[in-house]
Amino acid sequence: MSEHHKSNTSNLSDFQTSGLSDVSKTPKAQGYHFPAEWTKHEATWLSWPHKEESWPGKIETIYEPYCQFIKIVATGEKVRINVRDEAMKASAIAHLQKVDADLSQIEFYFNESNDAWCRDHGPAFVVKGNKKAIIDWGYNAWGGKYPPFDLDDIIPTKIAKQFNLPLFMPDIVMEGGSVEFNGAGTILTSTACLLNENRNPHLNKEQIETYLKEFYGAGQVLWVGDGIIGDDTDGHIDDITRFVNEDTVLTVLESNPLDENHILLQENYQALKEMRLPDGRPLNIIKLPMPSPVIHEDTRLPASYANFYIANAAVIVPTFRDVNDKIALEIIQKAFPDRPVVGIDSTDIIWGLGSFHCLSQQEPAV
Repeated sequence: MSEHHKSNTSNLSDFQTSGLSDVSKTPKAQGYHFPAEWTKHEATWLSWPHKEESWPGKIETIYEPYCQFIKIVATGEKVRINVRDEAMKASAIAHLQKVDADLSQIEFYFNESNDAWCRDHGPAFVVKGNKKAIIDWGYNAWGGKYPPFDLDDIIPTKIAKQFNLPLFMPDIVMEGGSVEFNGAGTILTSTACLLNENRNPHLNKEQIETYLKEFYGAGQVLWVGDGIIGDDTDGHIDDITRFVNEDTVLTVLESNPLDENHILLQENYQALKEMRLPDGRPLNIIKLPMPSPVIHEDTRLPASYANFYIANAAVIVPTFRDVNDKIALEIIQKAFPDRPVVGIDSTDIIWGLGSFHCLSQQEPAV
């Protein structure tokens, strides 16, 4: 955990390994909750990609699809991009101009980052009526895999100060891609990630659930098992299963019984069938195919159609030059009748081991 999270004091009582020392001061107790992604956004936050080690030999090829993503998002909401300095801002503008993105909808903030994965290091916005607050979870680059991560870790606090928003700082590690929300009190996550000893070894499952419920303003946490092969996050839910409304999920399944994803995704599917919402309703489960294995330099990449992003103007889905691209887009379109579904080639972006959902974080409108 970074020095920032060790030393920073906040308006919350200190946490203890046994749980919360004062639940009266948590976001949930104060009436905040984390809205579902399909609710209206004010903006989408991004951190401009610049770390060549994340896309070795390919970083220049990702800017065109990345900027196409921004262009589509910007037709329906602001896009707020963290950059290091004026030079990075100028480079970003040049790339965005190549795809004719609407620059009047794009804002830049000088919040230097280590990497581009804003879903995991960016601000988690909770709302209460017409008020917003930010949660700044601890961030350790998925169990300390890719140091340094000190700049990423403090971005939510810097944004809270820039926008003069209340800030909550639970002193545990949590990533935005590890949790999925139905907007009605239910969180979906995976044991493979949140119970991994490289995150919060001092907490058990029940204690982690308490943090999730108290800080995201939820009533229940549902758990699947493993994540897909090639996912260096230890099993983020946003590559596996996504809510599309209060009681419906899209979940990926691998049809080839010889593929190493087949059994683990079947096990997750069976777990979803057993789940119940607080009022006793089962989940409506829509099956989504997996693309054929995407392999680069002998590495199996975590390519998944589940890593889509729900923007105001469209649902943007990563595609992989695969026969299942069209099938996946049609399935996702049926799940979102209120907005168009757009595929963007993510074959180069996925070399960074994530796609559009991993790269973005929504700021809800209030």
